[in-house]
Amino acid sequence: MHKLTIKNLHVSIDDKEILKGIDLEINSHEIHAIMGPNGNGKSTLLSTIMGHPRYEVTEGSITFDGEDVLEMEVDERSRAGLFLGMQYPQEVSGVTNSDFLKSAINARRETPVGLYDFVKSMESNLEKLRMKPDLAHRFLNEGFSGGEKKRNEILQLLMLNPHIAMLDEIDSGLDIDALHIVANVLKEAQNERQMGLMVVSHYERFFEFIEPTHTHIMIDGKIVLSSDASLVRKIDQEGYDWIDAKRADEKVEKRPESIASSVLKEALGDTHD
Repeated sequence: MHKLTIKNLHVSIDDKEILKGIDLEINSHEIHAIMGPNGNGKSTLLSTIMGHPRYEVTEGSITFDGEDVLEMEVDERSRAGLFLGMQYPQEVSGVTNSDFLKSAINARRETPVGLYDFVKSMESNLEKLRMKPDLAHRFLNEGFSGGEKKRNEILQLLMLNPHIAMLDEIDSGLDIDALHIVANVLKEAQNERQMGLMVVSHYERFFEFIEPTHTHIMIDGKIVLSSDASLVRKIDQEGYDWIDAKRADEKVEKRPESIASSVLKEALGDTHD
């Protein structure tokens, strides 16, 4: 079993703090849904784990199977078994999809993958995702539709076979049929390979297809609530306002205790911080 552990993670970008103390543990057989309003740090969390240079870790740690992820280069994180399916896949002119994938696979192996095995695997996975065969020979993501780009991210996941896969709004841009295909392929891969998933999405429908074992709500750079798949359904029905109200109520409930504690300290003459 593989384990990704995040402790007290603080991350800034351009001197602005985005993540404010994230604690999270993902095992290789689990599916974690990461939800929350836009602009609250979900994509930042995934990009930081994968090593995006724009994000500065100011405090905390990330370890994978006990190894310090923050000391690894991006390619080392990939070779260790981490994968990020991007929200906005980039086009790379001059590099075919198949050449890109073959190079990525070989970078993770001691000996190059055989041409027959590579072609057989790629054709099989293209068929699973119901992608056009000619996409293998076109430049990476160039001229792809939004849905094709997202399915291409899943193709890379299947070919690279990571231990922990992070998917950043992989469902956006997919119509209902494509959503169903992608979800079924992911579910099958997760079951067969015992792969851990971290999935950022706003849509309850995607999590109907891939039921999470854990659900986390991120607000203002913190995980404010964690539960199981039932939390996804509650968010879909009621939004996030009830969480803000719940947090406000908890603060109000704690305030009298703080005041009482202060008064007691004064009465006892304890003025030390």
